[in-house]
Amino acid sequence: MSSDSKDPVLVKRENGVAWITLNRPEVLNACDIATLKKLNSVLKEVETDQSTRCVVITGSGRAFCAGADLQSLAQRGNVSLDDDLKEGFNPVCSRIFNMEKPVIAMINGVAAGAGMGIAFACDLRIMSEGARFVEAFGKVGLVPDSGATFTMPRLLGITKAMELAFTGEAIDASEADRMGIVNKIVPGDKLESETRTFAEKLAKGPKGLGLSKRAIHKALSLEFDSALEYEAELQQVAGSSEDNKEGVIAFREKRNPNFTGR
Repeated sequence: MSSDSKDPVLVKRENGVAWITLNRPEVLNACDIATLKKLNSVLKEVETDQSTRCVVITGSGRAFCAGADLQSLAQRGNVSLDDDLKEGFNPVCSRIFNMEKPVIAMINGVAAGAGMGIAFACDLRIMSEGARFVEAFGKVGLVPDSGATFTMPRLLGITKAMELAFTGEAIDASEADRMGIVNKIVPGDKLESETRTFAEKLAKGPKGLGLSKRAIHKALSLEFDSALEYEAELQQVAGSSEDNKEGVIAFREKRNPNFTGR
């Protein structure tokens, strides 16, 4: 996606899907603090919008997100890195990870550093054949951030996560596919159409999709029996939803359900 707008974060809504685009192509969509605050504000808005049933995050131009805007960071002077993260990338990644809606990263180009953190915080990843991930922190003497120390071992396994943290080597699309960290690899000219088809399918899904996301994330920190208990709690919520009622009726009538997300 691309736009001539000067707004650093673009959003449009179509068919139940909110398309959020980082729009700083001149710096490969590297994020300064103003961009991150706007992104978090947009995410908060679509999170609470009942008409939005799925979210897609991407970048304009030839990159997904090159991470932090280091030039902007240098210009801010004595701001500490931990304060900068707590003010910028951390709220964004937390909102993506915890949002009770499917969030897709449409990775159109390089996702580096904190940009990789954003992509990994999403639930699903659809990647262009020419895109790549770069865990670049080790090359500048820093620690992986934006949730990467949490998501990398879960997506890649601890051994590969350590390797990337230590070396900062890139993962191209074919390697990402082999490692199972993306859902689909597509040619660049088909990336948007393929993502649109997938996102609009999810946008027609039931309230239970968001509850499933919550259950899977919660289970990462639970013992098995506790996970069973939490599943039962959420199943009660899902079973009380209008979507469950519609699903049962549609099943009996042998037709496709018309879910509303309620």
